[in-house]
Amino acid sequence: MGFLRKLVFLLAAGLLAFAALTVSAEDPWLRDGADGTPEVQLYFFWSLTCPHCTAAHPHIEAIPQARPWVRLHALELSRHPEHLGRYEAMARALGEQAAAVPALIFCGEMHVGWDGDEVTGAMIRQRLDACRARAAGGASAATPPAAAPAITLPLFGALDPAGLSLPVLTLVLAGLDAFNPCAFFVLLFLLSMMAHQKSRARMLAIGGVFVAISGLMYFAFMAAWLNVFQLFGHLAWVTLAAGALAVFVGAVNVKDFFAFEKGLTLSIPESRKPDIFRRTRAILAAENLPAMLAATVVLAIAANFYELLCTAGFPMVYTRLLTLAELSPAGRYAYLAAYNLVYVVPLAAIVAVFAGTLGARKLSEREGRLLKLLSGLMMLGLGALLLLAPERVSQAGSAFGLMAVAVLLTWIAARLTRNH
Repeated sequence: MGFLRKLVFLLAAGLLAFAALTVSAEDPWLRDGADGTPEVQLYFFWSLTCPHCTAAHPHIEAIPQARPWVRLHALELSRHPEHLGRYEAMARALGEQAAAVPALIFCGEMHVGWDGDEVTGAMIRQRLDACRARAAGGASAATPPAAAPAITLPLFGALDPAGLSLPVLTLVLAGLDAFNPCAFFVLLFLLSMMAHQKSRARMLAIGGVFVAISGLMYFAFMAAWLNVFQLFGHLAWVTLAAGALAVFVGAVNVKDFFAFEKGLTLSIPESRKPDIFRRTRAILAAENLPAMLAATVVLAIAANFYELLCTAGFPMVYTRLLTLAELSPAGRYAYLAAYNLVYVVPLAAIVAVFAGTLGARKLSEREGRLLKLLSGLMMLGLGALLLLAPERVSQAGSAFGLMAVAVLLTWIAARLTRNH
């Protein structure tokens, strides 16, 4: 029995020693280097389509040069799905979400975003030094990190000062998207019919409901695009597909300027216009205001479904940009809400003007062609950037440059065709 007890004790001790070695070997934060000293494992997750990753890269790669005890694992996501799976697993183990890049994971900490080397870089180096000091002193490497400096805004959360181009892009793209010939066609027709009733109150109510429902429908449409892109994460082919589709939509809209609604077009189909006219007449024939409002809701829903092809370009590009930005899910939906608020402002202004003047006006073919040309040129530029230089799409200069070129070319076209 004495021998058996000794044998069991030795086996148990051996198993415990093996388990301890196994746990140490599987520790993702600290490993023994070639000289036997502990190395801090720094995981850097980045993407080819992320401009902030490009800015962070040289500073992150310089860390092991100044701190030889840091082992850097730079893992690119768009070309390596297995790296994305690893990122998601490591983030999940820390109770975080793998929602954005650049992301730095080490010593039980996860840091997302890049505010420049003076802010984020300095904080990362300080946290790495603290991790090594804890390891040398025998403390746990997974001690909770100190609070990092951050700039926060209501609703939008943490905001990178270098990424202020996203609000600019929101304003530019939503503003251009709002001048949509399909949306203008339906709204102007509805208000022109309402003008015959000579009631400002009814025109404001009917027009206001139509604009509000259109905004909510557009938000739902863009949220669907956003979820599709979030599902595929930072895969490069998704950005390329979005760029190719944007170029296609832009080319079709530019074609419509020269051959309006001939051949392939993304306008409201002619077969759907009688249904829009019928639903508009149903609003006018309603016996009371609640019935008119209910009929307006039905018209707005139907019209927005008919406009899906006409309005697909800008929402697709914008929601793809949101998934490439370093934002929380709540921040992305907040930007969607801001986009749709800008989108409905011109439509609401049209309602106010019509109610004030009790006028009747329709969108002329020439105006529709010019609006198509403006949106098409902008879409061509955005699509080309997504295909050739996706890291430049989120820069404010690119947005203003594309808009300036599109407006200039549309102005020239308007001057050349003013007598036609």
